[in-house]
Amino acid sequence: MNMSLTAEMKSALCEEVSCDELDSIIRERRLFPVYQPIVDLHSGVTLGYEGLIRGPADSLLHMPADLFRQAAHCGRSVQLDQCCRRVTMERFAELQLPARLFLNINPESLLSPDHRPGRTLAYLKQIGLEPERIVIELTETLPFSSYDALREAVDYYRRSGFHIALDDLGEGYSNLRLWSELRPDFVKLDKHFVQNIQRDPFKEQFVRSMVDMARQAGTLLIAEGIESAAELRLLRNLGVKYGQGYLIARPETAPDTPSQHSIGGIVWSGERQRASARQIVARDLLIEVAPLTTVDTNETAYRLFAEDQDCFAIPVVDAGRPVGLLRRNHFLESFARPFNRELYGKKSCTVMMEKHPLIASADTDITTLSSLVLAGGKDYLADGFILTEDGAYLGMGTCYDLMRKITDMQISAARYANPLTGLPGNVPINEAIDRLIDTSQAFVVAYADLDHFKPFNDLYGYAAGDELIELVANILSEEVDESVDFVGHVGGDDFVVLMQCADWEHRLRKVLSAFDQAVPYYFSPEHLSEQGFYLADRRGEMTFFPLTSLSVGVLKVLPGQFRSHVEIGAAAAEAKKMAKKQSGSSLFIERRQPGMPFTVAD
Repeated sequence: MNMSLTAEMKSALCEEVSCDELDSIIRERRLFPVYQPIVDLHSGVTLGYEGLIRGPADSLLHMPADLFRQAAHCGRSVQLDQCCRRVTMERFAELQLPARLFLNINPESLLSPDHRPGRTLAYLKQIGLEPERIVIELTETLPFSSYDALREAVDYYRRSGFHIALDDLGEGYSNLRLWSELRPDFVKLDKHFVQNIQRDPFKEQFVRSMVDMARQAGTLLIAEGIESAAELRLLRNLGVKYGQGYLIARPETAPDTPSQHSIGGIVWSGERQRASARQIVARDLLIEVAPLTTVDTNETAYRLFAEDQDCFAIPVVDAGRPVGLLRRNHFLESFARPFNRELYGKKSCTVMMEKHPLIASADTDITTLSSLVLAGGKDYLADGFILTEDGAYLGMGTCYDLMRKITDMQISAARYANPLTGLPGNVPINEAIDRLIDTSQAFVVAYADLDHFKPFNDLYGYAAGDELIELVANILSEEVDESVDFVGHVGGDDFVVLMQCADWEHRLRKVLSAFDQAVPYYFSPEHLSEQGFYLADRRGEMTFFPLTSLSVGVLKVLPGQFRSHVEIGAAAAEAKKMAKKQSGSSLFIERRQPGMPFTVAD
């Protein structure tokens, strides 16, 4: 019996399931949530988890399509939606999953006469979840026309701190109209436009257009159904910010929570940091601003703003923890309205504060902080952000200082680092070599270079070539001893590693092994089976090129042996040439002084 026939039989059997059984499932809450991570396609960091629902394992209503079809048949869609929402939030809190929860909600449920605003907010407080961590994902299942009512409901949730997402862009009845009406924070691309996108120019153009629209609307795109590294790489190159799918992780009842996902054939940006460079964090932007407490009045806040023209915002704390922010322009504008000062002057400042300001830990790196600010909207750009330490109020930061710091870092990186990998370039490499020579230290120079890289680049394109270069940078950075070794990117596909660790040879062989294990992900199945490909060479003749490999030439440097980085560079280049004469990934160690022992410090 084929699978389509089985599906038809199952659908017919579902129609025979009684509404009483469905009522029993809802009443007894025999619903089981699973969670699938949504990750940043550029860094691999988890944005959140989509909560998906399953019915009882021994029931014909186990799969969600059957479950919700039966609910629609029995007129129980709203009741099922509310029950799913509650068990999904409960289990999310029990598992203590990090980041955000994407909570699927049918728009009908928000507009049902049984829907009571504030119920979800109260339940979140009961189970210990902040509304800022919840993304209401609107799942469009029926034609929808009550845009005004839905927009009002969505605005209520947004004011309460929730974020909004629109599901399955490209499928359904009125996605683009909903996008325009609701202005969601996130929009999900339907998996139809994701699967095999690298082989379909129309899908690629569609996604490219959606990226442009999202940029104009201030919306972040999430690609659903990613199942191959090729799909992920192209989506990332097109500018899609986030994604989910079986390639990253399948839905699980208790998912793992890695700080960064590991996927074969994918190199995340930001995985490498210069060992000598201190990471810039939000604490570096700290401005000391005296907060008010919840018992202070609006009149007190007004006097503080009036006395200090540079005071752009005042945090409000309760028991030392930030609970809101008084925004200068908003506050003074409200106070200037007729009778408002008389009405609100003696009331608590909590009445006029922004209840959901941007709050960040002082240890947050500024790249992540920048993403949070941009995702938060225009108010965050104007008002700045509150900094905490272990949850307690520490001070504030301004977006002006944040942008200036990021600009300074980019200028510095452009001067000294390779723009593709972020690794130190020629100037710091040469400085590091001369420094080791001047201090009379023994060290190893490993010169790494990709074999047959140009044919690979010509065949698969520059984007794939850049990914292969990033792969080498990532592997080298992972395998060295950061406490004593130095990784530099000369340019193109050439890298230099200065090593002082005692097990340098073992580490370099691990580099070659790791590269050989990862590189197959960058080739098509056809080229993998043939262990290479045919391509016209520089003379126009079809030539067979083997799969790209990695050659490493090693030069052992003793104190007093070389006078400058120029001499060492020339000798290391000769060692690299010898390595490239061997087939496949290879390690060549040049022994300039046979018989002389060579050791380096741990």
